[in-house]
Amino acid sequence: MHTIDTISHLRDYLWQAKLEHKVIAFVPTMGNLHEGHLQLIDRALEEADLVVASIFVNPLQFGPREDFNGYPRTFMADQEKLMSRGCHVLFTPTVDEMYPDTKISSTIVKVPHLDHLLCGATRPGHFTGVATVVSKLFGIVQPDVAIFGLKDFQQFLVIQQMTSDLCLPVRIIGAAIARAENGLALSSRNGYLSTSELQQAAQLQASLVAARLALESGNADMQTIEEEAQQALEGAGFRRDYFTICRQQDLQPATKEDKQLAIVAAAYLGGARLIDNIRFTLP
Repeated sequence: MHTIDTISHLRDYLWQAKLEHKVIAFVPTMGNLHEGHLQLIDRALEEADLVVASIFVNPLQFGPREDFNGYPRTFMADQEKLMSRGCHVLFTPTVDEMYPDTKISSTIVKVPHLDHLLCGATRPGHFTGVATVVSKLFGIVQPDVAIFGLKDFQQFLVIQQMTSDLCLPVRIIGAAIARAENGLALSSRNGYLSTSELQQAAQLQASLVAARLALESGNADMQTIEEEAQQALEGAGFRRDYFTICRQQDLQPATKEDKQLAIVAAAYLGGARLIDNIRFTLP
């Protein structure tokens, strides 16, 4: 695996692959990798001849009360994991490389009908930071396909919409949520949980499944389903953020007429803010 830390060197390296008409897949990350990230690499290897991953902790997507400097950086372990999975290229730019002359926000990319909802309400500006850095990374790597996990379904929709609106020639693939044996979605944030909290955390997925079963059984009282789920999570030790039944395509609140649904949730447990979702079609 080649590890490259400048834009110019990465472009030089990828130029030959493009001349040879190799299909390039891209997996952007912020590091602190777990099995869920590595499954994205597996999927990328199925889709392409050459797989590029990036590790970049993006300051633009951190809010004023979020600790950018405290975000876990585990570069050596991440590098070994990517190598063991068959990744071909690792791009590791510095903040100065990605945002020259400290002009971190001189040009931004917004997806306004999605970026203020759900996690965007709790973390204002977060998805602007995501859309901006991903558009920059797409311009640098120029991949044919990019792989994103569906655990952060809102992020996936933001990137999908941004790519379409900007006419970027990148096919966006959503990869299934990787889960622990107890159903907990794998996340870097799980590292903040104690052993007992890791078991408690499984209740987040259980609440989603219970809400789905209620809807599939014909219960159309979505507000009651949402509130009962919030109360169940609080009973399991969580602090509430949101639990919402949405339309899959735009995350707007679902109505009785909608069939393509997503149930999306975020809640606090111990020192972690956890997110999860399930997507399904009502008959």
